[in-house]
Amino acid sequence: MIDVFYAIFDPDNVFLKYAFIMGCLASISFGIIGTFVTTKRIGYLAGAISHCVFGGIGLALFLQVNIGLAWFDPMLGAVLAAIIAAVTVGLVSLHAKEREDTIIGTLWAVGMASGILLIDMTPGYFNLASYLFGDILLISSKDLLYVACLDAFVLCLSILFFNRFFGVCFDSEFTSLRGINTSFFYLLLLILTALTIVLLVRIVGIVLVIALLTIPPAIASFYAKRLWQMMLYSCLLCLFFIWTGLGVSYAYSLSSGPTIIVLSGSAYLILLVIHKLIK
Repeated sequence: MIDVFYAIFDPDNVFLKYAFIMGCLASISFGIIGTFVTTKRIGYLAGAISHCVFGGIGLALFLQVNIGLAWFDPMLGAVLAAIIAAVTVGLVSLHAKEREDTIIGTLWAVGMASGILLIDMTPGYFNLASYLFGDILLISSKDLLYVACLDAFVLCLSILFFNRFFGVCFDSEFTSLRGINTSFFYLLLLILTALTIVLLVRIVGIVLVIALLTIPPAIASFYAKRLWQMMLYSCLLCLFFIWTGLGVSYAYSLSSGPTIIVLSGSAYLILLVIHKLIK
């Protein structure tokens, strides 16, 4: 692990330095939005959104290669697909109670399948594993810029509408009686979740995204007494898991995304047992 520390400051290992910077930037949104997702218990909605993101990535690659739209970056396609999926899933959740699980499950599968088909129709080799399971070591300076902008947007809105989101997560009926449009803020929360998922995709991938979004808040809930404390602990835990996972994966030549998830999941299970025994 000492070698990792020296490698970060090695001018030839810019990719590793970018990876650690990405972990630091993204942990802010992960901790905040992950706390809302966990307390609202909408992890399954976040899962549907994350798989629809792959459709946007496939569309971006298809347009870049086949149509010649070089400016249509996969990150941009991911953001657009995530926002559309968030609004669609949110409206389904609000208005289609009887068929909610079926419709959301269909969107989940179609979003993933459409991305694979679009990539199949695109000539050239694309590393699908980096999108499915993440590869934070492939982060570029452009990705860091995207993440910083998305991070700032998510953070500002979360702070600005904190009380509204708090009400939507814990008691939407009471919040609605106070004259607050809970449907609007519920959809806004899903959009922020979608943007956060886009940040996560490059780190742990689409398949594992829900784990890193929910595990740190789940651990934080053992020790936090207030929502803001849970967010703070979640941010710190997320940063710890990403940096530790990066160090372990680099030292032992392992895939970074699965390593981060195994470490965070193992920590959660161990702390869960300890928490139950103490309680």
